Amino acid sequence: MSEHPERMIYRTIPHTILYAGSFASRLRGLMFRKRPLDQEALLITPCNSIHMCFMHFPIDAVFLNKENKVIKLIPNLQPWRFVFPIKDAHAVLELPEGAISEHKVRVGDQLNV
Repeated sequence: MSEHPERMIYRTIPHTILYAGSFASRLRGLMFRKRPLDQEALLITPCNSIHMCFMHFPIDAVFLNKENKVIKLIPNLQPWRFVFPIKDAHAVLELPEGAISEHKVRVGDQLNV
């Protein structure tokens, strides 16, 4: 019986990715933004938890480890919700609502960001 190595699926998200790496930009995130994301995403790093306080629209959240491997998916995250710390998460990619399904993102995928 031969063993098959785990197949890594690479995904490219076809959105403009905004980067939040400073303390201030990570703290602000998408708070107070009036219009939903449209063909854009916000990569927050380092980050292992998020909140949706003062948000005006839902998002899809994709938590990544240090190698940009998907470790947790939270579709349709509504305003005023909280995501507590995710073990081994190093970053979160905040996407338009429905993007996880549209781009068929799965836990274990490797994202090119």
